[in-house]
Amino acid sequence: MGLHGWRLAALIGAALVGGYLLSTAAGIFLGGALPVSRSESTLIGHLLSFVIYTGAVLWVFYLRKPGPAWLSLSLTSMVLAVLGLFLRG
Repeated sequence: MGLHGWRLAALIGAALVGGYLLSTAAGIFLGGALPVSRSESTLIGHLLSFVIYTGAVLWVFYLRKPGPAWLSLSLTSMVLAVLGLFLRG
């Protein structure tokens, strides 16, 4: 079961778009959840989002299945974004 064609394109899309959505949502969540000033928590959240993005890309290609990768990245992104916006007030 090789990685080529539409399956590879779906994995690349999940890694690029889904990883970006997850890292942005995690930055929003960390910006609201960290117990420091707003500017510091925003900076820390955005710096950690680079690490999260790299981990998401690696995880998608480790999983090798586009459907579960898209689903889990989408759901996790939505939950983190909603919680982050709720915490931010």
